[in-house]
Amino acid sequence: MSTAVAPARTGQVLADLIPASRVRDVALVVGGAALTGLAAQIAVPVPGSPVPVTGQTFAALLVGTSLGARRGVASLALYALAGLAGLPWFAQGTSGFSVSFGYILGMILASAAVGALARRGADRNVWRTAGAMLVGEAIIYAIGVPYLAYAADLSLSAAVAVGLTPFLLGDALKAALAMGLLPSAWKLLKR
Repeated sequence: MSTAVAPARTGQVLADLIPASRVRDVALVVGGAALTGLAAQIAVPVPGSPVPVTGQTFAALLVGTSLGARRGVASLALYALAGLAGLPWFAQGTSGFSVSFGYILGMILASAAVGALARRGADRNVWRTAGAMLVGEAIIYAIGVPYLAYAADLSLSAAVAVGLTPFLLGDALKAALAMGLLPSAWKLLKR
């Protein structure tokens, strides 16, 4: 039996290189949710902001890109539902609704977008990966910041000041990490 990986085609994401089965899909969805939950525990408080810097957004975008839109959305929806049900795996070991729950909703939508972009090859080179990550981050903020404004009773400009601006440098670093990881994974698998 050969263990060689079939050559990648446009229309595939990294997860598609694993032999297809329902067990694979369930394992990938659960694994993606668990990865996001673990990454959320990497949290650094931001002075003046109710939202910490976490590894959660990076994991969510990585899950969406690697698993594709359908499995990525399922994975992030599982993450959100389990956290709402009381599993303490949101940022800093929290669960339930909080002022930052909008970012989690944004991550679900962002995973769909980056997963769809990855199916079109957006994770195969550095610059296209950067573009996909920027699209994903923009979606997360487009949902998260207005939700923060509503939930924390802030003006939109105040929500931008505490829920967007302090995170831009960290997000640039996360995008740079993805720019190295995803294209490298494809190159490694093509060998």
